[in-house]
Amino acid sequence: MFDSLSDRFGDIFNRLKKRGALSESDVSEAMREIRVALLEADVALPVVKEFIDSVKEQAIGHEVLKSVTPGQMVIKVVNDHLIEMLGPEDAEINLAATVPVPILMVGLQGTGKTTTTGKLALRLKNRDRKKVLVAGLDVARPAAQEQLAQLAKQAEVESLASVFGEQPVGIAKRAMDTGRREGFDVVILDTAGRLAIDHELMSEVAEIRNLVAPAETLLVADALSGQDAVNVAKEFNEKIGITGIVLTRVDGDARGGAALSMRSVTGCPIKLMGVGEKLDALESFQAERIAGRILGMGDVVGLVEKAAEVVDQEKAEKIAKRAMKGQFTLEDLQEQLAQVKKMGDLGGLMGMLPGVGKMKKQIEEANIDDRMIARQEAIILSMTPKERRNPKLLNAKRRKRIAAGSGTNVQDVNRLLKQYQQMSSMMKKMGKKGMQGMMPPPGMKF
Repeated sequence: MFDSLSDRFGDIFNRLKKRGALSESDVSEAMREIRVALLEADVALPVVKEFIDSVKEQAIGHEVLKSVTPGQMVIKVVNDHLIEMLGPEDAEINLAATVPVPILMVGLQGTGKTTTTGKLALRLKNRDRKKVLVAGLDVARPAAQEQLAQLAKQAEVESLASVFGEQPVGIAKRAMDTGRREGFDVVILDTAGRLAIDHELMSEVAEIRNLVAPAETLLVADALSGQDAVNVAKEFNEKIGITGIVLTRVDGDARGGAALSMRSVTGCPIKLMGVGEKLDALESFQAERIAGRILGMGDVVGLVEKAAEVVDQEKAEKIAKRAMKGQFTLEDLQEQLAQVKKMGDLGGLMGMLPGVGKMKKQIEEANIDDRMIARQEAIILSMTPKERRNPKLLNAKRRKRIAAGSGTNVQDVNRLLKQYQQMSSMMKKMGKKGMQGMMPPPGMKF
């Protein structure tokens, strides 16, 4: 998300930093460019106007223009206002209510509401250790309840059994009764959607809301729908009263203007964002990190947290100990590749590293993507266990066989083996000399 906005901001700020001293007209010109960039990224006009006015007022102040690094100071001002626009709080799901805590999922059809219900159930079960019941209230869309039941099964949470002919309000009442009777901590109610907002939809959702008195009413909005998502959020907030927003398809939206507008237009925090198709691809929306990504500063904390969730610490420590002794094998490399795959889309992960936006061309030329990891895994898996443990056995004939078996070519096999040798050499040096031994081996390129 925010790729195009990040690129534009990067260009604008690079020019500011190169100039050294800045005049008021330099800042005004930069603000005009930022205004255009925000509008092109689908940010609502009133939000853009308010943002530019507040940034400009502070950026042309004496303490900014006369500072030692005025360009950096302007970036800081923009960063601070972005955080303010997006947050500033890191809003958690409110579970401070009488159990079972009711959570109402609302939104239009096709925004990923049912899938998000499954993702949220998994998150509450794993992260908050809650006993969760999900209930499908969508009786209009064929197989909607069955879809939710399948997602609940994947998440290993309970799903309310459907009863033929039962209406949404009745289902909501039965779900809450079941939740109380069977000791559930949370009941997530997946309401019906429509292709567009209509009176019938709003009346139905309002009736369910009045019945269950939800602790959270979460609007599920599609980030790809741009300004439409902002208008939908405004409408639902005025007629139903939402407490938070969940943005879906964040990984597919290069512009991200909906995210920047929604908080300002509704006054409601964006609490979560869907970052992929997998059931665990749901993240907290944290203003400071998102602002960092937009301005090309990356999100190293997010990257570390993601790694902590999926990396097997015990295995990683064993590999590290062997590597320090010079015993790093291709089996260890395969394990590391598997851990990286668990963390999600490689492009998304690299986007969390500071300064990677400026290296897009080099990354594209190097073909660094998920397919590259899959190819490397295929090459290692085409070796015999003996070859993986002792790469010195890999002569030209064996390399040719491995290339054929993995659907790659000999150059790919050679490239992987060279990468393995460089990693092995560096790790061995670290083991011998500690951090002082981290000088790259001859010929190693970054």
